[in-house]
Amino acid sequence: MAKQQQAPIIGDPRLAGWRRHPLDRRAFIRTLTFAAGAVYAGSRQAQGTVAQGTTTLTQWYHQYGEAGTEDAVRRYAQEYTEANPNVEVEVNWTVGDYPTILNTALVGGQAPDLFESSPNLDWVRNGLIAPLDDLIPEDIRADFNPRELATNTIEGQLYGVKIVVDTGGIYYRPSYLEQAGLQPPTNVDELIAAATALTDGPVKGLFLGNDGGISSMQQIMPWAAGSDFITADNQVVFDNPATILAYEKLRELNQTDALLVGAPTDWFQPDSLIQGLVAMQWGGLWAMPQVTEELEDDFGFIAFPPLAGASGGPAQPTPATFLGGWSQLVNAKSPNLDAAKAYAKYLWVDNTEAQRDFNLSYGFHVPPRISVAQAAEPLQSGPPAEAVNILNQYGRSLSPLWTGAMGAALGDAVTRIVREGADATAEVTAAAETTRQELQRLLG
Repeated sequence: MAKQQQAPIIGDPRLAGWRRHPLDRRAFIRTLTFAAGAVYAGSRQAQGTVAQGTTTLTQWYHQYGEAGTEDAVRRYAQEYTEANPNVEVEVNWTVGDYPTILNTALVGGQAPDLFESSPNLDWVRNGLIAPLDDLIPEDIRADFNPRELATNTIEGQLYGVKIVVDTGGIYYRPSYLEQAGLQPPTNVDELIAAATALTDGPVKGLFLGNDGGISSMQQIMPWAAGSDFITADNQVVFDNPATILAYEKLRELNQTDALLVGAPTDWFQPDSLIQGLVAMQWGGLWAMPQVTEELEDDFGFIAFPPLAGASGGPAQPTPATFLGGWSQLVNAKSPNLDAAKAYAKYLWVDNTEAQRDFNLSYGFHVPPRISVAQAAEPLQSGPPAEAVNILNQYGRSLSPLWTGAMGAALGDAVTRIVREGADATAEVTAAAETTRQELQRLLG
């Protein structure tokens, strides 16, 4: 039986690893006015200080939605100082548009010593982030998921250490499906049919986000169709019939009355499912403790189903999810570079207890170290175990070469396809050409 819903909490958009913001001066000027005040407030001591023999490091996090996470990272910093009295760590819990604030700080020379993000080629080429290969000895490197190391590797060097591994899927209410005589959908057409059948008055069948899934499904549905974006050998491959069909199916879904839009919170919080506004919702693993607390056994979790019949992509249709999360990066221009790297190693390489705590005590994430994940009792059974299995089988990531310009071109194209009825072939072709031009700029 489901428990009575309590007031929702404000959370963060935990996407598939943030790597979407290339450094360019025009983007800097556009965002400077918006972000300058926040950057100043958050980075007054971002360059670190040395006073009376004490090194002060600044460390930035985005605002996690799970209660207790901010206290946890401040506690880790205090524990480090207690063990290393000559080092203080000032944690900045960044509220607001974290990517814009961080990007502005990096361009303006006001970046903190350590910060959460994902590495990109622009930052590497501009010498803004430090290589971290020396933080992970070979014996410990073998305990990290190779795919997680790959997402943080650019031009053969490691530039990030994973903090949390995130994934997502479709949460559904078995009681709603049983009442309608339905089983969990096994392909996209079944998903559309189920969402339509489950729509009943104010209760909608499916929630993909307040923009109708334009953001959350931008990569997921092409992956489910057997497509990809930039391959390991740096080829742009998403201008194919599989991607085109995926976005046409998203438009078809939006043309039904089955999608919830205008919900109190977006897809990355489970409130719409918990409050009974929908029968099915796309959401993240991090929300599962809250879903379990409120709905008890009245929920299930599946991967986004394959787009049956899709062809023309580099692979066959398959269930899909993202392999995402956040990584610890170090400012290459920090005056306290060695101290910053030492703290990053202490916290996210050596301190397995902190890794277990941060990944499992507040929301559910998969610890990046294999041994920690395997010992994580909360992930060993039921829907959490199913989510981990889905991640291991179907989790996908964008290339580290994917940039904000690429994402903007594709996002605008998908918006026009879904909302304006634009020709999907023409839009995808144009977005792919923009992506190729941007990739050529990056690679020279």
